[in-house]
Amino acid sequence: MDPHTAEFGFELRVCRWAEMAWPPGEPAGDDSEIIVARQLGTKGRRWDTIVLECDPEGLRRRANFGPDRLDGDLRHVVRNAPAEWTYYRDALPHPGYPWRYVREAIHRADDRGILETRKSGNRIEIRRKWPYPDWVDRIVAIENKPDLDASAARALGSQLEYDVAVGLADEVWVATRPTGERVEPVLFEDLPVEAGILAFDPAAPTAEVAWYPRSLAVDEPGTRILERPDGGARDDSAARFEYVEPEAKAEKRLAIAERAYERGWRSFVDTMRPDCRHFQLRADGVGDAEAAGSGTAGQALPYCAAKGCAQTAAECAGTCPDFEPEPPAWRTRGWPIEGGPGTRYKEILDRRRRRRRSGL
Repeated sequence: MDPHTAEFGFELRVCRWAEMAWPPGEPAGDDSEIIVARQLGTKGRRWDTIVLECDPEGLRRRANFGPDRLDGDLRHVVRNAPAEWTYYRDALPHPGYPWRYVREAIHRADDRGILETRKSGNRIEIRRKWPYPDWVDRIVAIENKPDLDASAARALGSQLEYDVAVGLADEVWVATRPTGERVEPVLFEDLPVEAGILAFDPAAPTAEVAWYPRSLAVDEPGTRILERPDGGARDDSAARFEYVEPEAKAEKRLAIAERAYERGWRSFVDTMRPDCRHFQLRADGVGDAEAAGSGTAGQALPYCAAKGCAQTAAECAGTCPDFEPEPPAWRTRGWPIEGGPGTRYKEILDRRRRRRRSGL
């Protein structure tokens, strides 16, 4: 399987290109830092690639809270924690759910070292350690379709219409392989004009903007489409929808950003089987400072020695007929594969992911 044409391999290449070259068609500035993640979104919508454009100073201050995400309960506590010791019920606005869950979040925050607590009689008092920063400037969503034929475009069109209507991301893009034609065929597909088009060459990797996106109204109410007319071309009945308030959108955007901060895009190894004797990381192209731990240039991509190809995440599982656990002897040889090659692969990818988050 060609890693450049398979959607999984194409997606990983888009993620690495975004780290190196975002924003497309513009020189990189010093006023923003980039965090890239993949396969994130909401309950009703998942994006292939997410690019966070971050305030550099805010990103460094976000590192005070550690590499793990802050879920909604933790964010409620650390964002509202006072500068001076205060009884937690007096310090925090009512969360809209029982206070016992707030107490649990306070204890979790204390265990993580991101909040100060003390007992005053039977009362729990809290004090913030750091103000929670405004660290995310923009959220950009990218759909990766290496081969965007007409049927795929129809399915993608409804998803992009949802994105445009809700306005959860600041921009939405579609990345597809260039065809070499004077005008890319994707421009003739029935896609929302608000979505940008990237002609992405995964072998280079480079990208050209075939169509620039429009900025979406993230600070205004969005529209969530619940049901569409399905009576054919002559069906003029109205769609059912509901409004999404700006406050709810802002909270959801921050939740997405926190998950992206924690996971990044190199977390693909967490859903694969690097403990299989056939699993490898191989250097493919240029970009990373070290290739599969060898110190040479290249992006580390998964490779299956048994299949002789770049496998997908769905293929690389314990149910694979070629799966074989690493021999125990591999895990006792010491440096550079102490714990086994699978453990070493995880360490390599985690170290690269950590480098993308300033201050950690």
